[in-house]
Amino acid sequence: MTILNLIGAELRRLVASPLARLAFVALMIVPLIYGGLYLWANRDPYSALDKVPAALVVEDTGANVDGSTTNYGDDMAKGVLDGHDFDWSETDADTAAAGVRNGDYDFSITLPADFSRDLASASTDSPTQARITLTTSDTNSYLISTIAGQAAKTIRSEIAEQVGEEAANQFLVGLATIRDDLSDAYDGASQLADGAASAADGADRLADGTSALADGAATLSSGADTLASGLGRLNSQTSALPGQASTLSSGAAQVAAGNAQLAQAGAKAAEDSAAAAAAVPVARADLEAALRATGALTQEQIDEIMTELDPIGDAVLTTDATVQGVNGQLGALATGSAQVAAGAKALSDATPTLAGAVAQATAGADRLSTGAESLSSGAATARDGAAALRDGVDQLATGSSTLRDGLKSGIDQIPDSTDAQRSAQAATIGNPVDVTTDDLAEATDYGAGLAPFFLSLAAWIGLYALFLIVKPLSRRAITALTKPWKVTLAGWLTPGVLGIVQAALLVTLAGSVLGFGIANPIGMFAFGALVALTFAAILLALNALLGSVGQFIGLVLMVVQLVTAGGTFPWQTLPEPLAWLHRLLPMSYSVDGYRHLMYGGSSGAVLADILVLVGWLLAALLVTYLTAARMTKFRTLRDLRPSLIG
Repeated sequence: MTILNLIGAELRRLVASPLARLAFVALMIVPLIYGGLYLWANRDPYSALDKVPAALVVEDTGANVDGSTTNYGDDMAKGVLDGHDFDWSETDADTAAAGVRNGDYDFSITLPADFSRDLASASTDSPTQARITLTTSDTNSYLISTIAGQAAKTIRSEIAEQVGEEAANQFLVGLATIRDDLSDAYDGASQLADGAASAADGADRLADGTSALADGAATLSSGADTLASGLGRLNSQTSALPGQASTLSSGAAQVAAGNAQLAQAGAKAAEDSAAAAAAVPVARADLEAALRATGALTQEQIDEIMTELDPIGDAVLTTDATVQGVNGQLGALATGSAQVAAGAKALSDATPTLAGAVAQATAGADRLSTGAESLSSGAATARDGAAALRDGVDQLATGSSTLRDGLKSGIDQIPDSTDAQRSAQAATIGNPVDVTTDDLAEATDYGAGLAPFFLSLAAWIGLYALFLIVKPLSRRAITALTKPWKVTLAGWLTPGVLGIVQAALLVTLAGSVLGFGIANPIGMFAFGALVALTFAAILLALNALLGSVGQFIGLVLMVVQLVTAGGTFPWQTLPEPLAWLHRLLPMSYSVDGYRHLMYGGSSGAVLADILVLVGWLLAALLVTYLTAARMTKFRTLRDLRPSLIG
């Protein structure tokens, strides 16, 4: 008997009667009904959330923001109601609470009275976190409570973005104002720095000038002391001057009078001398004439006599010249003596005034000395003050330059932005992160996300149901001592082929009827065939080895894999014993392979899944073969009289 004969005989047995055909068709469409209904029901539940009733309670009384009343609650309520994410109803707190309790609303969100006030407090000295109250009841639906929580977080994010954008805009406007003020301060600091630099130059000159003044004042003080000392000595020495001047005046008058008398006598003598001098030539001529008249003497003798007498005449003439010179000097002496007398008289008259003036000058010199000393001390103090002023002004110049440079640095670090730029910056600060999804492998919707799990689960259920009517091994073939491997292949291919048909129908239903996107349709059909053959081999081995107990274990394995396959939540969240089962059991790999083929994932991962499934398939066929080989050699009581539980 060939393998095809065994398969054909089994198939004919399954459709031998109308009731058998009905049962066969019913069991064949079990995975379609199970998988199709689940996938249809969960195709895209999030698109129907606008039918979920929810209550919105706005108790916000508003707040004063920048001089005007702002009600963030009303603004947020308008956005929520206009969004139509849920079937929102705006109502009061009591109605909302009662509605959530009795199921009229699945959940409610409340914006309290101080909502705007708390939001506005972020810019005050006492910031308070605003609250949103989410009211849920798991009696309405645990999942809808989870969805409501996400909705509340979304609303919170939108509020945070709006308020953050407003706060950031206010901050940036304030920063721009600060920049303008800093620019004004920088201009002032620049002027201050320039003025301080000029003041520093002036302070240097002032310090130099006051230093020179101090030196000059010291010199003046020393000179004033010397002057006062000299005038003091002069004053003491001129104290007797008036009396001496008076005596001098009297003596000068007497001298002038004597000189006048002497001048008169000299004038008389000069007159007489002049007359004598004038008589000399006449007397010589008369004498020469008298001698010549005597005739007693020759001319030579006369000349000799006259020669002897001429020195006397010359002496008279010389004496006359001398007398005339002395007379002139005596006249000048008389005139000078008179002037000296007059001067002495004036000196005598002025000496008391001079003495008083010298005394006054002495007193003034004393005051000058005292003032010069004070001036010197003050000039030294001024010099020290000017030096301190110079140092202070230098520090001021340095500090003002530092201030100017610091203000310039601060201005450079504050962006000079326009209103449009500040608006864009505020929007970015309010919502700084934009999540860009880069889907390496994307499920088209929620139903497509669950499809790999339900396709795997439906394949197991479909084959499990078929084994309710399909015999694992042909006992007639075993009794006829047919080769065990033929019996094994026939027992496996009969449900395997039917499972392939079920898998093909499921993939067609998901892709064509329900419209789920399939990235690799051919791969999906081929992989579905492998999954069906693997599950058929496993259930065949369980039924062949353990009978009805094996059938029950197949049900247990379905339940276990329902939990461990990772079809809904990531398998990494499972407790470690269940995670270990995930890594072991075949449905985990069928779900993973379907995902990669359906969403366009890694071909390498699909190959790894195929290898694991092939390993399960071969191991299960080996168990079935060993069981068939044992049954061809001997029978057990269970083989001859199988019980209800195997």
